[in-house]
Amino acid sequence: MIKVGIVGGTGYTGVELLRLLARHPQVALKAITSRKEAGMPVAEMFPNLRGHVDLAFSTPEDAGLEHCDVVFFATPNGVAMQQTRALLDAGVKVIDLAADFRIKDVAVWEQWYKMEHACPDLVAEAVYGLPEINRASIRGARLIANPGCYPTAVQLGFLPLLEAGAVEPGFLVADAKSGVSGGGRKPETHILFAEAADNFKAYGVGGHRHWPEIRQGLEMFAGKPVGFTFVPHLTPLIRGIHATLYAKMSADIDLQALFEKRYADEAFVDVMPAGAHPETRSVRGANVCRIAVHRPQGGDTVVVLSVIDNLVKGAAGQAVQNMNILFDLPEATALAGIGMLP
Repeated sequence: MIKVGIVGGTGYTGVELLRLLARHPQVALKAITSRKEAGMPVAEMFPNLRGHVDLAFSTPEDAGLEHCDVVFFATPNGVAMQQTRALLDAGVKVIDLAADFRIKDVAVWEQWYKMEHACPDLVAEAVYGLPEINRASIRGARLIANPGCYPTAVQLGFLPLLEAGAVEPGFLVADAKSGVSGGGRKPETHILFAEAADNFKAYGVGGHRHWPEIRQGLEMFAGKPVGFTFVPHLTPLIRGIHATLYAKMSADIDLQALFEKRYADEAFVDVMPAGAHPETRSVRGANVCRIAVHRPQGGDTVVVLSVIDNLVKGAAGQAVQNMNILFDLPEATALAGIGMLP
């Protein structure tokens, strides 16, 4: 059995991680930390876990994380980098669901996250945990930087086009929408029901923290600098991300065949039939990115539609997928759930 610890188990990502790991046949949950809720049974905070998770929250000092095989950080940015070195030195593998190790250029990370990085040397070692591009590196990693939610949907949508050189890299646009759970569980005015319901708005147009993470990936796919515009929006959904992606074609190729071939062996990327329009509700609760590719009016513009559940394939599900790869388990273990309709 894989001994698992979770740091920061009280947020939406934490409870989703618990939900998935509680049904994993090869996992033994050993510790879930929260300084504020130390001593409270997990199922008291999250009643959906009654009968499935019997642990109580503990402080990080009392959790015995150094005795785990793998520790997940479902914490705010800046926490994992303070504790990762000691865990790695103890032989523990680390999967960080925040952004501490995602961006390879530490100066860029510090510019966007407004703090000094505590262990820049580990950034170089960290493997970016997007299995569809880094599966082999993930398998031998000690430290995995789990991708962000917007970056997962956007990168998987652009990946086949840039790998094939099928579009102009100088003009890539992502028009993306997220449900309110992407803002976390901490109460904030903009995600209150009376503020977010019956409303739709853009935010972060002048700069969003996921922009440098996405651009880093797109430039790796293209093998050259890219021109990338990212505009996120808040929608009155609880879960879900819908990314509408635009690019200019540089080669006249069969787009449907390109996407189907690239993702033919990927269990968690579903390329829909030509002309389809994926819906966020079709992936709710599932570790799936559902994609459709269009060429409106047969012109030179490619439109890719990419949907995920931000808490699953965009966070906790992808983290469990990475854990399965790390420990040489079937990748779909505990992740074979089907999206929930209605």
